[in-house]
Amino acid sequence: MPLVTVDVIKNVFTPEQKADMVARVTDAMVAVEGENMRPYTWVRICEVEEGDWAIGGQPLTAPAVQAIARGETAA
Repeated sequence: MPLVTVDVIKNVFTPEQKADMVARVTDAMVAVEGENMRPYTWVRICEVEEGDWAIGGQPLTAPAVQAIARGETAA
């Protein structure tokens, strides 16, 4: 039984976006493993607190990630 864990920074994604993420990740797994595995495919979204995730020594916040997603330079 596959379990896919997606780590994201808290407050970046809306509940609707997270539901879409779960559906699409499930669909991707089922495309590989077969439709019969859909009921047994688990997707878990784990939210990491803002500032507890860093890249290049710089902690990331939800607004910084949202700015990156809009194509802006993160502050």
